[in-house]
Amino acid sequence: MIPYGLPLIYSTFARDAAPSERLFLLPLAPPPRGHFKEKRHIMTTKTLSKSDLAQFTGSDNWYRHSINRNVLYTAGAQHVAEHGGAYWLLDEIAIIQPFNKAVATEKFQVWKLAVRPDRTASLTCDDGDGNIVFTKEIEHTDFPLDGIMLYFANNVIHLPSEY
Repeated sequence: MIPYGLPLIYSTFARDAAPSERLFLLPLAPPPRGHFKEKRHIMTTKTLSKSDLAQFTGSDNWYRHSINRNVLYTAGAQHVAEHGGAYWLLDEIAIIQPFNKAVATEKFQVWKLAVRPDRTASLTCDDGDGNIVFTKEIEHTDFPLDGIMLYFANNVIHLPSEY
């Protein structure tokens, strides 16, 4: 959509005695600042470490998952996703909730990602007592740690130190 008041450039050409056709129209000035509210996040290196995760105890900030709007996640989970390039991990936990009855019936869930040296991984969900209710094999991951554990309770994904 082009804002009102901006001059336009038209380009035309003739084809086989047909009337001229417009190819494109471009504004001469860029759109006003804030016109497109697009958040760009470019991840170049993954800077997640286990010592970083120890700083998260409780959370004042809550984030709503973009696909499953019933799921929230804490600042610690956000840190894992942002600095570990693991938004996909939050997606895996949030998206399965309404679709897998075995997972959905568990009020408290422990999600564990175990990364192998060949960069394959295993994602499991258990009920907190070690009874596995869901498992998924990940063909390739560039997650920077050997593994991580996240809790899901009361529709919130969080680090164990935030529970």
